Amino acid sequence: MRPKTNQALNFKILLLGVFLAFLLLFILRSSLSTSKENPTPVFQNLPARNSNDVTEEAEAKSTNCSPSCNKIPRPLAQALLHYTTSTITPQQTLKEISVTAKVLEKKSPCNFLVFGLGHDSLMWSTFNYGGRTVFLEEDGAWIEQIKRRFPTLESYHVKYDSKVNQAENLMDVGKGPECTAVGDPKFSMCQLALKGLPNDIYETKWDLIMVDAPTGYYEEAPGRMTAIYTAGMMARNREEGETDVFVHDVNRVVEDKFSNAFLCEGYMKKQVGRLRHFTIPSHRDNLDKPFCPV
Repeated sequence: MRPKTNQALNFKILLLGVFLAFLLLFILRSSLSTSKENPTPVFQNLPARNSNDVTEEAEAKSTNCSPSCNKIPRPLAQALLHYTTSTITPQQTLKEISVTAKVLEKKSPCNFLVFGLGHDSLMWSTFNYGGRTVFLEEDGAWIEQIKRRFPTLESYHVKYDSKVNQAENLMDVGKGPECTAVGDPKFSMCQLALKGLPNDIYETKWDLIMVDAPTGYYEEAPGRMTAIYTAGMMARNREEGETDVFVHDVNRVVEDKFSNAFLCEGYMKKQVGRLRHFTIPSHRDNLDKPFCPV
């Protein structure tokens, strides 16, 4: 989730296009809601008015704009200003970002949980305008730094007990019955289940989950083993429906093996670059359903 300085032009073009699309959608929704609230009668006896009266009324409306005027929402304006003036771009490529953006286009406003906090966080929050986007970050100092720049982002500090060099052992642990049984990760006996998150994180029905953290590129780093497992269990444990889960950096061994094992190859929709997209259905309606599709 930390920034890179390449592909700035293509990334800005993507953002501009998406923001303009969101703005157009917002204006159309506002216009439709206004027309429904204030329908115009088909037949109405109106006194004749001259052209001067009409002109004066139009000028009065333009200078005394009500709170319902179709202005660009402040969060969209903030994101547009930031990304058009910044030289910092996210780690994900244009094609990778587009995969999640297309799903958000269909599902937003929705509940979107992101493992990781960075310079692309404002982008994800804006793509989900009107919904709830929450970021889970391992570095407390980094959270404070991002909060100073983007105070509207909702983020929480997460402590990870795992390390990348434990991945092989954790893979074996994950095959045990305490890890394949569907249930709330908060109360799970599985060593892979993340504990200590705010209660609301466990209780919320997440429509999308992005795993792009914690750090996982060296042996002593926390790795994404527990984040991937917990994302999959949250998806299976929801009451109904399905959850779109995205895992970044699947070119690395941990992300590759753990996403296939705990999010399941049978649930994978596509892979674009280093990003995999899984669609995981609820298992609550049938607890006998196999952990991965046969």
